[in-house]
Amino acid sequence: MIATTAVAARPASSAAAPARAVGAAGSGAGRTVWRSRLVRALSVLVAVGFWQFLTASHLRLWVRFDTLPTVTQIVRAFQHQLGTDTYYLDLGQSLVRILTGFGLAAGAGVASGVALGRSRWIADTLGPLTELARPIPAIAIVPVAILLFPDDETGIVFITFLAAYFPVMVATRHAVRALPVIWEESVRTQGGTRWDVLWRVVLPGSLPGVFGGLSTGIGVAWICVVSAEMISGRLGVGYRTWQAYTIVDYPGVFVGIITIGVLGYTTSAAVELLGRRVTHWLPRGEESVK
Repeated sequence: MIATTAVAARPASSAAAPARAVGAAGSGAGRTVWRSRLVRALSVLVAVGFWQFLTASHLRLWVRFDTLPTVTQIVRAFQHQLGTDTYYLDLGQSLVRILTGFGLAAGAGVASGVALGRSRWIADTLGPLTELARPIPAIAIVPVAILLFPDDETGIVFITFLAAYFPVMVATRHAVRALPVIWEESVRTQGGTRWDVLWRVVLPGSLPGVFGGLSTGIGVAWICVVSAEMISGRLGVGYRTWQAYTIVDYPGVFVGIITIGVLGYTTSAAVELLGRRVTHWLPRGEESVK
């Protein structure tokens, strides 16, 4: 009886061992994630402390740190800006411009990228035009936008659209052309139509490349919307940053720079998070460091 009980107890203990191993692996991965986050936070703090040391010490090396505001001055300017309605008005105006222009560019870029990647006729007729226009910086179109549109607001959205459109279109086109032919042939041999190939093969298969283009496009769009606001805007973070420079408010300039960086990081992270959710079926080689 004792031997039978011991034998029966062995499977339970052996079944509990994998569970403990999985739990240990999960806790180890959690510690790795938190360690990575801590290192990232410390790197930012070290950079901020180094900036404070250089500017507060009025050092003049090959660059003039004595002309730049200290971290404490920037923090005080930031606190002042956060207490005004103008700051939030500029913030909202820039977000409306970037989301409108980027949203239009995402839709048009994906549609035209799929068309250029799938249709030889469209690639022959529209492909040369897109390749000629793609190297032109979107900010160089500001004078044309001022002449073309009746108000500055529409012109800034148009500049933002152009900035984001080409990265999305090119990434989508390359992703569509890189799809294995056997995927399409498999659908067609089962009686699938061209629409079946589009919905079951082309769009799902190109999603990783599409979101790569979207991530790049949102960053370029922020560069151009801020530049357009500096040139022809009346509201927005870029306009307020340039205005602070003209009145020699250097802490205000850095408030604008930091705001632009936070907005760009947040929107880019949102695009990447959406991409990971939509393409959840892909293997993740760096999942533990996200």
